[in-house]
Amino acid sequence: MKSILKHIVKLLVLIFLSVNATCVAQKSSVSGKKNKIEKKRKKRRKKAKLPKIDLTHWKVTIPEGNDKGKPYEVSPPEIFDYANNDVLKKYMYNDSARGALVFYAEPNITTANTKYSRSELREQMKPGDNNVNWTFKQGGRMKGKLAIDEISKNEKGEYHKTIIMQIHGRLTNEQKELIGQKDNNAPPILKIYWKNGKVRVKTKILKNKTATYKELLHKDAWDDDEGYTFKQKVGFKKFTLEVKVSDGKMVVILNNNEFKVYENIHMKRWGIFENYFKAGNYFQTRDKDAFARVRFYKLEVSH
Repeated sequence: MKSILKHIVKLLVLIFLSVNATCVAQKSSVSGKKNKIEKKRKKRRKKAKLPKIDLTHWKVTIPEGNDKGKPYEVSPPEIFDYANNDVLKKYMYNDSARGALVFYAEPNITTANTKYSRSELREQMKPGDNNVNWTFKQGGRMKGKLAIDEISKNEKGEYHKTIIMQIHGRLTNEQKELIGQKDNNAPPILKIYWKNGKVRVKTKILKNKTATYKELLHKDAWDDDEGYTFKQKVGFKKFTLEVKVSDGKMVVILNNNEFKVYENIHMKRWGIFENYFKAGNYFQTRDKDAFARVRFYKLEVSH
């Protein structure tokens, strides 16, 4: 009888241990499934990326007309809410899969002194104010990581071109009055193009190197240089562009390894002008149905 009882006890113990192990295994399996689901959720959340661009010191101009028939512009603080701005959405929006800010442009409304349209940022050292700018002596630096998302072709099958970065000159109010000009506009000292998959740089040169101060303020005192095309082909891939400015000197750097240096009498005499940086998509065609999209992943400016 005692032997039978011992066998019964052993059997009950084995049954208990077996049931307990099964429960533990089931709990572990459920816990494992929960962890996998949570990891998938986290991955989904991580997929939504935002561009690394602080818009505190930028305003944007787009090829859409305002109630006065001029290009629509948005400055800080309104620009911070660009994702919810119904007018801006078409021309300036997030690509959350790539972590980029996209600038879309097509031939439409233009700003003064040009026939081309733009979706482009304009630096404002004092947010909301165009009247505070900088000189070469004060210096400046702009660096961006960007890529051409998509761009149309002309009737010859060649890609259209667009300006992706600029340094634009500006007359002070005193200079404007001195030469009797209606606005503060001065020529751009730097234009950086995406052209046929390469980065091309254009700047200004003096027609007369001994021109007087007053003569220098006139647009017709300056001419375009022959331009320079970087050797690297960027195509539709990401690339970095950096512009460094100091007294009498300007350096443009592609992908941290190819440099174009301007240090001459033209840069030195440009020092009379104030300047501001620009970045985005200044589309260089009026062709019907033409368009371009430029992605900016990073953009930073310092002085």
